[in-house]
Amino acid sequence: MKISSETKQKVLKILYEEVIPAQGCTEPIAIAFTAAKAKEVFEDEQIDKVIIYCSGNIIKNVKSVVVPNSGGEIGIEVAAIMGLLYGDASKDLMVISDISPKEMEEVKYFIANKEIEVVHKEDTEKLYVMVEIHNENHCSSVEIKHLHTNITQIKRDKELVLQQACNDNCFNSIVEDRSILSIALIYELAKTIELEHIESLMNQVISLNSNIANEGLNGNYGVNIGKVILENIQSGFYGDDVRNRAASFAAAGSDARMSGCALPVMTTSGSGNQGMAASLALIEYANILNKSKEDLIRTLFFSHLATVHIKTNVGRLSAYCGVICSAAAVAGALCFIERKEFKVISHAIANTLGDVSGIICDGAKSSCAMKIATTIYAAFDAYLLASSGKFFHGGDGIIADDIEQTLSHIEKLSKDGMRITDDVIIEIMNNNKS
Repeated sequence: MKISSETKQKVLKILYEEVIPAQGCTEPIAIAFTAAKAKEVFEDEQIDKVIIYCSGNIIKNVKSVVVPNSGGEIGIEVAAIMGLLYGDASKDLMVISDISPKEMEEVKYFIANKEIEVVHKEDTEKLYVMVEIHNENHCSSVEIKHLHTNITQIKRDKELVLQQACNDNCFNSIVEDRSILSIALIYELAKTIELEHIESLMNQVISLNSNIANEGLNGNYGVNIGKVILENIQSGFYGDDVRNRAASFAAAGSDARMSGCALPVMTTSGSGNQGMAASLALIEYANILNKSKEDLIRTLFFSHLATVHIKTNVGRLSAYCGVICSAAAVAGALCFIERKEFKVISHAIANTLGDVSGIICDGAKSSCAMKIATTIYAAFDAYLLASSGKFFHGGDGIIADDIEQTLSHIEKLSKDGMRITDDVIIEIMNNNKS
């Protein structure tokens, strides 16, 4: 496959748009970012009322996750008021990275003494947040859609300051067009792209994501599935093999992040869990098997872009668990690092999707780490099967003979088939107050 310079530059732009640092779960951070921007355009220091409008999927992903630097607090109100009072919107998804314990006391006081309303905005985009600030004399509002920092509207005292048009049916309208991606293109570029284009970014992935994984292994976060797996390896209950080690390392990062660890991660497709799932198992694999640094860099490039490609079909937020997309990419990446041919890589990705595509997303919380462990185990199984010449055939359920056709089936499954599933999950979560 001959790849033009123009195509390569477009793919690199996609990579740098999608693989970015963030602190904490990206949905509460999106709320904090929106609130921080709303405060920037407000005309007064006195704030009497805050209204936070959120789509169901935003509510789903904020309800149970700890907001970083909050002292263990959860919820939409906490994220919004942290951003409102002390956020720095210029830092994008690191918007509340510098909040101190003393400032958190002011946040709690504000929440206890001011009028704050959370509104579930139905029949809107899956990723939607609008924050309104009011007092007797002034009001301001900022709206984001589709992407976690994509501002589509700003108002000050009902005057329209910004109106950013975008296609509400496709987030691609506001970023580099992802339709140029294919598994074949990603595979060819991963083999041939000059390292200087990707090495610095992938080194950041290795550093940040490994740091939080090690924190998860050493600390006490959530259900600590990563640490529990490691302890059972050490006790001899689990075998001390690369599959168990990789699953432990990948899950540990999510353990820490979902429980409010303030260490930043490199996200992929708007998700830190997807970014960690796409990288940590491969980092551990390369470390245990003494793979070269170049092999790891190229493999991570493949994994992250394959995650982006698969997740673009699914959509930014969905009832279809996003780490399935990352795990499928990891299965292909394991084949890539072992220099398997393209058809084996395609089979490994399809094997994963044929196995774990039924896992639902019921919001960001501690169980995300267990889902990462489950899907990483599935990725290794899929890789081993494909490497042994064993694979699901076209016509086996959702699997097609062509990998891109399989991905189109995943798109239909996640967007059409799971639309009602998403509504039911959100309804259950809204009624589950415990």
